[in-house]
Amino acid sequence: MLDSNTVSPVFSAKNPRTELPSINRTDSSAGRSDLSLSDSLDAETPKRDKNTMANVGIRVVISEFGIRSLADAVMTKVLKAARHKSQQTAAPLIPSKPTLTNLRTAAASCKACDLWERATQTVFGEGGEHAKVVFVGEQPGDREDLAGHPFVGPAGRLLDQALAEVGIARKDVYVTNVVKHFNWAPDQRGKRRIHKKPRYWEISACRPWLDAELRAIKPAVLVCLGATAAQALLGKDFSVMRRRGELVQSTLAPHVMATVHPSSILRAIDDQSRHEQMQSFVDDLRKIAPLIHKIRKAA
Repeated sequence: MLDSNTVSPVFSAKNPRTELPSINRTDSSAGRSDLSLSDSLDAETPKRDKNTMANVGIRVVISEFGIRSLADAVMTKVLKAARHKSQQTAAPLIPSKPTLTNLRTAAASCKACDLWERATQTVFGEGGEHAKVVFVGEQPGDREDLAGHPFVGPAGRLLDQALAEVGIARKDVYVTNVVKHFNWAPDQRGKRRIHKKPRYWEISACRPWLDAELRAIKPAVLVCLGATAAQALLGKDFSVMRRRGELVQSTLAPHVMATVHPSSILRAIDDQSRHEQMQSFVDDLRKIAPLIHKIRKAA
């Protein structure tokens, strides 16, 4: 039971671990302005039990402290986001004469956005410098993050299967992602890492790596896999579902196309839907196969 003459210590807003001293209502040296919170409450409702009112006063102070803490946390997050949106990109890390080898080495230590903090490692693109076609996805997944190589998980196996079906040789392909670090959140049980879509300033921060890859390779064909890659490279209003499989004009490569990311096929509701979506994906890739074969013969 609380003493009615004393307000129990509460946490200081500036230092949550520091307790404020108790204020005694009978201490005349404190002056009227220093009376305890229970005094002011008693003055307004003198018939209420003093101990109950003291408890109410403590809850008010603690609640006020909680609100201030929440506001501080929100403001910190907002300021942090603003800093990333306006200041940081990987541009200063790009070598003056970029090659796939020195780009990969430089990207290994990239901290242009916060994603590196939780990722296992940078997952840079892979394929030959003379690849005819570049496939660009969103970001590495869980398997890719652990292995350090792009498109080695279930979605990557679907891509390999589709390439083989349309006759595109793996040696003619370079695979990479718009974002080079795995963005994830734990599942409810905390046992699995669930993919999270990268935010636009994380995509912007990482974009110089992709631009440098494209400059080093100079592909004849560029394929965007999924909405994140397509909108990052072809504009935020680009719709994959409306324009999939369509060759579009772009300065990025002579032939540019967008289609779904193979991971979307894995999320199909049943086997029949998965088969139909895989067939549509193969049909999209079949449109670029003759272009690649023609380019190979010309070379």
